[in-house]
Amino acid sequence: MAHHEHSHVASSQKALMLEMKSLQEEPVEGFKITLVDEADMYNWEVAIFGPPNTHYEGGYFKARIKFPIDYPYSPPAFRFLTKMWHPNIYENGDVCISILHPPVDDPQSGELPSERWNPTQNVRTILLSVISLLNEPNTFSPANVDASVMYRKWRDSKGKDREYVEIIRKQVLATKAEAERDGVKVPTTLAEYCVRTRAPAPDEGSDLFYDYYYDDDDVDGRGRRLLLR
Repeated sequence: MAHHEHSHVASSQKALMLEMKSLQEEPVEGFKITLVDEADMYNWEVAIFGPPNTHYEGGYFKARIKFPIDYPYSPPAFRFLTKMWHPNIYENGDVCISILHPPVDDPQSGELPSERWNPTQNVRTILLSVISLLNEPNTFSPANVDASVMYRKWRDSKGKDREYVEIIRKQVLATKAEAERDGVKVPTTLAEYCVRTRAPAPDEGSDLFYDYYYDDDDVDGRGRRLLLR
């Protein structure tokens, strides 16, 4: 049993390390990803920049992704730390989205097993699903019923009922102070959104931590082995 668990840890750590490396080399626009603690591959911190030309423009939203030991066979959990008013986000920040649900057959949910998690999904597909969900809420089975009702009023009135939008704009404004505290310049134009969120070049230290997870025979061609304490 212990050996079985150890092999899960080894394979999931390696999978997560490769995903982090891929996301640093080719970032998803509008996201910045770091480890909460460099000695723990299973907890990631995500900074999400509100896409320009949406209600979330100029926003700086923080979230955490927590991965299970048997990732990618089980889905991670995605939780916003920033207060979010949205039909598919619970009051505690947990995101309710099909891609993060285990692939069990649950006719009550209205979700097809094919819409749920499977091991070919990854952090990149989760991030793209979350940004899509922010802009296009699913009101079929809402996590926040009040937000869902308010969103539908806004949508059905073709924008005349502005209560939903006003709450989001207030939340966006409230994130500006946190961005300043963190020393983050939030992109507000499409050009900035596409450029400024790119990861630093490797020589700026963006890839240091993942060497820690390599075995000796995994050291890259440059012979680096960096231990971060």
